[in-house]
Formats: sequence, structure tokens, C-alpha cells
Amino acid sequence: MASFLLAIIYISFISLGLPDALLGGAWPVMQIEFGVPVSYAGIISMIICFGTIVSSLLSERMTKRFGTGKVTAMSVALTAAALLGFSVSNSFPMLCILAVPYGLGAGGVDASINNYAAIHYASRHMSWLHCMWGIGASAGPYILAAAMTGGTWNLGYRWVSFLQIVLTAVLFLTLPLWKEDKPSEETKEKKNPLSFREIFSIPGTKEIFTAFFCYCALESTAGLWASSYLVMEHGISEETAAALATLFYTGITVGRAASGFITYKLSDKNMIRLGEGIIAIGVVAMLLPFGEKTAMEGIVLVGLGCAPIYPCTIHSTPKHFGKDKSQAIIGVQMACAYIGSLFMPPLFGIIANRISAGILPFYLGALMAIMFLVTEKLNKIKA
Repeated sequence: MASFLLAIIYISFISLGLPDALLGGAWPVMQIEFGVPVSYAGIISMIICFGTIVSSLLSERMTKRFGTGKVTAMSVALTAAALLGFSVSNSFPMLCILAVPYGLGAGGVDASINNYAAIHYASRHMSWLHCMWGIGASAGPYILAAAMTGGTWNLGYRWVSFLQIVLTAVLFLTLPLWKEDKPSEETKEKKNPLSFREIFSIPGTKEIFTAFFCYCALESTAGLWASSYLVMEHGISEETAAALATLFYTGITVGRAASGFITYKLSDKNMIRLGEGIIAIGVVAMLLPFGEKTAMEGIVLVGLGCAPIYPCTIHSTPKHFGKDKSQAIIGVQMACAYIGSLFMPPLFGIIANRISAGILPFYLGALMAIMFLVTEKLNKIKA
């Protein structure tokens, strides 16, 4: 039965990734239909992001009260309802309202299920689970494209919402499995949720939160600006650059699949170091004066280096801080991740507008250096 639950969790991660690229793919049509500027997609994205931050910070409180299984099922149900609402929306304000439950549901799933997997399953499963998220995120645009062939963007959202509804039903039907796999009395030693003051007073939490912020800032900045960097600094065509930006995310997905096997030989700590080292090589390659091919290879290497860091950092959290504290800490980790993804790519855009897109390797290198320093400090605090 434990294997069946693991399969459900894998499916949940695919489902978690499915809606992530829908807004970007559908927006060129949506903004014309609603008569709003192109930039308004950022408003919806920010509302969703703020919702994920809030639900991540509340994840420990919700999990202690309802259990991981119920929180996951209710969060997926909330996301499914929001996506179904998107599919029948006829105005931009309606999208903004629906973005609130969408974000709350996504954040609830992310924080709760990541902690559960970190406690109950080996590191390889964490890498493969996040690989499944990448598969879901890659499949979403294909579903949207199929729906829009002879249909509308609404149909794409509707199809994904139906998939989420089916998953919701499966999750509620399998709730007894989550109860059987609940952690032991160790997690019940502290019944009340940790306050933010208590969380930040734990040695090592500031370091791991900073590392998570920097990692997600690096990943999202590279993903957003890699194409512009190649076009502006190396004269690559927009079409070629767009394809290579896709390779960045493909590198992350393929890298996570490979990381699952490498974790048989390396610990989470060394997997994170391996990823940081590959990112450093990629950044150096982007800086070398050997032309566009080396720059492109550098971006792909940055994607490969990103692969093990996120899942291995999450998986190492219960070991660093204890199972009784991991849900609270992972909830704040998720919030820091979303904050990094929300603010750091636009900050690079402002800086690049004033200086040049050519500073991208330096920006990524600075984030990577800070991440390396704080993770090494964490390793010394919690050896």
C-alpha cells in the first residue's frame, strides 16, 4: 500500500506542474479577448505568487490540524476549482479573483507534500518527484495547444481542471493510506505550531532560507532572461534563443531524473555541492569570449546544475532540523522560494535596462556564490 501511495504522490507532482505554464501560453489570446495590456499577465502572476506565499507559511498549522493527506486533497480541490473558474472567465477582474484560490491551493500542496516526501522517502524519490513536476509543466502547454486547435484557451484550462478534479477524488479516496504512513510520536512532541520567532531562532534556519531564496532567484532569472541575453549579447536569432531557453528547463528536468540515480552514491549535502559546481562552470562558460556556442552551452550547464539543489535541500531539511520542525521550516522555505522568484527576475530587468543584459552571468554568479557560502555555513552548524 505504501508503494501505491508513492505512485499517488508522483501523480500529484505531475498535476502540480500542469497549470504552471498555461497562463504564459494562453495570455497572447487572453489579453486581446479581455482588452488589457500585455503586462497585466504580471498582475495575475503576482496574485498567484502571493497566495502561494501565504499558504506556505500556514502549512504547518494546517498540517497539524488536518494531516498531510487532507491538506493535499483540499489544496488540489481548491486549485481545480480555480482552474475551472479560469475556463469560464469573461473578464480580467474575474481572473484576478480566481488567482487567489489558485495560489493558495498551489502553495498548500507544495509545502505539505514536499515535507511528507522528505520524511518518508529516500532522496532519489525527491529528485524524481520534482522531475515529475517538470514533466507536468512541460505537458501543460501541449494540452493547451491541443485544446486551442479548433477550440479556445478556455478549453485548455477546462481540460487541466478536469484532471485536477480526478486527482482530488483519488486523494480523498486514499486518505486512509496517508493516516497509516503518518510520522510517529516524534512529530507530536510539540502540538502548537512554531511561531516565526521560534523558527528563525533555530540555528541554521537563516542560512537555509537564504540558500532557498538565492536558488529560486537564480533559476527563475536564468529561465526568464536567458533568451534575451543570447539575443542581445551574442546576436542569436529570437527563434534559436527561445528554443535554448526551453533547453534550460529541459536540463533541469533531465538532470533531476539523473540525480535520482546519483543519490545512491552521494549524500544530499554533496549533491547540492555538485549542483553548485556545475552552475559555477556554466556561469564561467557564459563569460568566456569564445562566442555564442560556449554561451549556449553555459546556459544548459546552469540548468543541469540547478537540477539537484531544490529537491536535495528539501530532503535534507528533516535531517538538519528534526521531523518535528521540518513542516514549519519547509513552509518558510517555500515562501522564500516564491519571494525570490517574484522579485529577483524583475530586479535584474531593471539593472539590465540601465547597464546591459551582458551582466546576467555576474548576477547569476553572485546568487550562486551567496548560496554556496550559506549552505557551507549550514553544514558546519549541523554537521
